[in-house]
Amino acid sequence: MNDKIYDISIIGGGPAGMFAAYYARLRNLDVALIESLPKLGGQPETLYAQKHIYDVAALPKISGTDLTKQLTDQLAIRNCDQYLKTSVSSIERNNDLWELTTTQGVLKTKAIIIAIGNGAFHPRKLTFDYNKELELNNLNYFVNSIDDFKNKDVLVAGGGDSAVDWAIDLSKVSKRTSLIHRRNRYRAMESSVEKLNQSSVEQLNPYIIKNVEFNQKDHKKIDVTLKMIKSDELKIVTTDKLLVNYGFISDSKILHDWNVELSGPFIKVSQEMETNLPNVFAIGDIVTYPGKLQLIATAFAEGPIAVTKALRNLYPDKDYFEHSTSLFDK
Repeated sequence: MNDKIYDISIIGGGPAGMFAAYYARLRNLDVALIESLPKLGGQPETLYAQKHIYDVAALPKISGTDLTKQLTDQLAIRNCDQYLKTSVSSIERNNDLWELTTTQGVLKTKAIIIAIGNGAFHPRKLTFDYNKELELNNLNYFVNSIDDFKNKDVLVAGGGDSAVDWAIDLSKVSKRTSLIHRRNRYRAMESSVEKLNQSSVEQLNPYIIKNVEFNQKDHKKIDVTLKMIKSDELKIVTTDKLLVNYGFISDSKILHDWNVELSGPFIKVSQEMETNLPNVFAIGDIVTYPGKLQLIATAFAEGPIAVTKALRNLYPDKDYFEHSTSLFDK
């Protein structure tokens, strides 16, 4: 790494971190954007590349990949230094600066914005033993390409927003789509449930998955054994694809080593996104405060709030705000 001292270093290159970096550059701050993965985009790009997102202002719907592309194009207007495939192991205060120890060396910065989403994440998998070869083609925890589900019989398992949305989207390209949930009520947004009820998706409630195995007559298909809740009734469904959407398990253990104050797995922040550490802020899914909503739309607002507070702390005489239209119309 170079000897440059940054105004703000943003840890996490998902949507929240990308937009915060762009906004900080609008305010003429020197910015480092640090991402542990080989590319920017965070969970929407890595986990939901082809899933549509419906709660971003002015965009009726957009896929994770397209959202990342739009954010990348926006960031290029006022580019910042980007450190990809770079993980931060520790942050230490040295006089008025923070020193970030990373896999690429030590980076010095005046302020930090933590935007690591849910931290390191992996999907909640089926809890029983099954043949791992099923994951090669039939059993999925992510949708890498919606084309993989075209003209197939598809089962989707889960009751949250992701499962419901995927069931609706896949029903438009599959031969048949069914949704399995352990309850009769879903945890998805009301509008999504309404779309589900109006769609061709078969709803298998209340069932849980007890077993998955290759179909004995046709190894290109699988048999999924379902058990009705509070009953001994078993139901075997033969299908081409099973998409399990039980959510994700996140690991934010590193935050304990950074000495930021936590509430459960989340970082406690003030209304200006401040943590308990001086000039260390946090935004996005990793934070908690009264009324917090874990939405991309919310995270987009938290970035400018954190940047503005950092600017006021670092350069109180330079806190002159201009609307973006005045910046680009000059």
